[in-house]
Amino acid sequence: MKVPYFDMHRGVAPLLPEIEARWRALTSQTAFVGGREVETFEQNFGAYLGAAGCVGVANGTDALVLALRALGVRHGSEVLVPAYTFIATASAVVLAGGRPVLVDVEPESLNIDPRSAQESVTERTVGVIGVHLYGRPYDLAAIDEICRSAGIWMVEDAAQAQGASWQQARVGTFGSLATWSFYPSKNLGCFGDGGAVTGNDTGLLDLVRRLANHGRTEHYDHSEVGTNSRLDALQAAVLNTRLKELETDNQRRRSIATRYLAGLSGVGDLEFLKDLPETESVYHQMTVMSLKRDDLRAHLRQRGIGTGVHYPSPLHRQPALAPYTEGLSFPVAEKAARTVLCLPMFPQLTDAEIDTVIAAIEEFF
Repeated sequence: MKVPYFDMHRGVAPLLPEIEARWRALTSQTAFVGGREVETFEQNFGAYLGAAGCVGVANGTDALVLALRALGVRHGSEVLVPAYTFIATASAVVLAGGRPVLVDVEPESLNIDPRSAQESVTERTVGVIGVHLYGRPYDLAAIDEICRSAGIWMVEDAAQAQGASWQQARVGTFGSLATWSFYPSKNLGCFGDGGAVTGNDTGLLDLVRRLANHGRTEHYDHSEVGTNSRLDALQAAVLNTRLKELETDNQRRRSIATRYLAGLSGVGDLEFLKDLPETESVYHQMTVMSLKRDDLRAHLRQRGIGTGVHYPSPLHRQPALAPYTEGLSFPVAEKAARTVLCLPMFPQLTDAEIDTVIAAIEEFF
């Protein structure tokens, strides 16, 4: 049996009649920028998170850049960023005018290591971006304590964590701001690019909204130099439809993870990421670690089983960030890049497909 790494069609197909109806309404109204669909999504997603507000933007990278600009990042500002994440987390700091300062990650979670973060705070540090990697919340209490002690802010990069929680409250409400991506493969994804910024400081969110719309206060009055980064109505319509399915989808992801964990416990040298007891993951990825990662991946490919590697290089090995990382070493991030393997994970994955993956891994070892 072939098993895809990700199959968006299975999840989208049942929703197409509603999405197409929403799109027909938008087409008949020629309402493509802003409007009711966008407003409805901002209200519903903010309410789902328990946040005071939500601002839809064009994509997850813009969400980070706009949040950083709203928080006052400028030339010379240092922002702590985990060394193991997608490059957008660090490049957004550069795009906002600041300097990313990388810190290592914890070996059991691959999330930002509070001890490494604490050791990296200087008089130039203005904030920390924590990443809820793979849908697993990082230690919000520890990072928040560092920020409070140092008088700096925290931004949650929640691009992979729609619906994840910390102490029974959904992430996206703990930092000064939180940023989201709705890329199609995300737990809550649209049909292209989309993003959002959420939080409880309505003044900051108002500034994000202005910055995302050319700093506009009135139609031709502009209080800041902004950009054009708006969530369009067609993508908002998709998100409004898919948001209603998010909790059911996330619960299925947890069930899939439980089946993987039960079937693969004690198999070969596989290691599993551990969640803190305060957290509830949404398993954007089902990630294992093995020193034989590349051979195992090749074996699964031969059996028709898709896999992913997120990520094959830590940030300090990326040429684009060389001006900020030359000579640095982060042992945990480096080991993660050599060993992580992401198994098939999407809500419509069947138990038979999961068992096929488990059997193929057992066969390899």
